[in-house]
Amino acid sequence: MEQVARRIEDCCLSGTPLRLFAMTLLAELPKYDWCGVYRLEGEVLVLDEFVGDPTEHRMISVGHGVCGTAVAENRNLIVADVHAVQNYLCCSIDTKSEIVVLIRSGELVLGQIDVDSHTRDAFGTSDEALLERIAAVLAQKWV
Repeated sequence: MEQVARRIEDCCLSGTPLRLFAMTLLAELPKYDWCGVYRLEGEVLVLDEFVGDPTEHRMISVGHGVCGTAVAENRNLIVADVHAVQNYLCCSIDTKSEIVVLIRSGELVLGQIDVDSHTRDAFGTSDEALLERIAAVLAQKWV
């Protein structure tokens, strides 16, 4: 995990290419089966760069699903079992758990990193810390 964070921190890319690079590296980690960035545009999350199976959820309204709830509640979310969440938006029948970490510039939410796993209870505080570190880099080089 440390190597992934350092490679992203040391990368000279910015904007969309950096987001794709970051998601590509994250997707190589065990249990990180779908990795993507959603940009916040008004009250809608718009799918940006991702690595994994295509999803029909290219736009998510704030307050809907795990991703929209994270923005509405202004906090990161770790969901051990997505099937226990009433407003969960199913991207893949294989997804069992999810983590969403907000990308911020000060208090402004720019977007989020969304990671899905085919393993139940795949994410913990070390994953959140890693994704927060990467989110900080993405925010600095958002463009």
